[in-house]
Amino acid sequence: MSQNDAASAGPRLLGPADVRSLAAQLGIRPTKQRGQNFVIDPNTVRRVVRASGVGPADVVLEVGPGLGSLTLALLDAVDRVVAVEIDSELAAALPATIAQHAPAHVDRFTLLEADAMRLTEVPGPQPTALVANLPYNVSVPVLLHLLGLLPTLERGLVMVQSEVADRLAAPPGSRTYGVPSAKAAWFADVRRAGAVGRNVFWPAPNVDSGLVAWERREPPTTTASREQVFAVVDAAFAQRRKTLRAALRAVSPVEQVEAALERAGVPHSARGEQLDITAFARIAEGLET
Repeated sequence: MSQNDAASAGPRLLGPADVRSLAAQLGIRPTKQRGQNFVIDPNTVRRVVRASGVGPADVVLEVGPGLGSLTLALLDAVDRVVAVEIDSELAAALPATIAQHAPAHVDRFTLLEADAMRLTEVPGPQPTALVANLPYNVSVPVLLHLLGLLPTLERGLVMVQSEVADRLAAPPGSRTYGVPSAKAAWFADVRRAGAVGRNVFWPAPNVDSGLVAWERREPPTTTASREQVFAVVDAAFAQRRKTLRAALRAVSPVEQVEAALERAGVPHSARGEQLDITAFARIAEGLET
């Protein structure tokens, strides 16, 4: 293949040997502290991109690109990828990897060396989708922070620990329904989009992974702020065995709690795991009146 042909071809995805070679060149050993488990299977990143539903018009935000496995697959499908990487060594190496493996797509790639949890803005064209292999230890806070920060995000797909995927997508009344499920539902319709085995990562994690897809929707109509609603959610699940009447005493006097529950049409004996985000919003609104 000529240099011109190579430049016009699609990205060459990273396989196991590529990932290990890149890591060796950089002297990188994946750390548990930052939840670094690099994807070494090209079919998996292709599957993630397909399942995310992104297309040629999308600007995709990717958190934790690592060595670039998913980044390369995204570049072949979307208008632009904005990658947020906290690790300075990985961030420094990523542009060269893109230039080598996807020379025709270099101008579609933007790198932000930053902590995703500390982002206050994303420069340039605003992202329309979030697609990422999120570090297990911060996956829920990162997802909720970005959904709150970037209203232009219309949809996305994240790869997270399987247990976290269950919690994010759980409906009210289910055993795994809790704070992540309720808060994610404020922003979006969330669903499980598949499972991912351990052998597609290096090093292989001690847990299975899951795919979580979401589509933005309008939050519940309420005069309460998101912060006020989330405070009610946090209190409701702080002690799961308590009734809402007892649990919400952490945020308001009991008389006010009882009045808010009655206005919201929620029994005093109900528990947090029985309520959807709209009910939490009604309670928060009642507590503020």
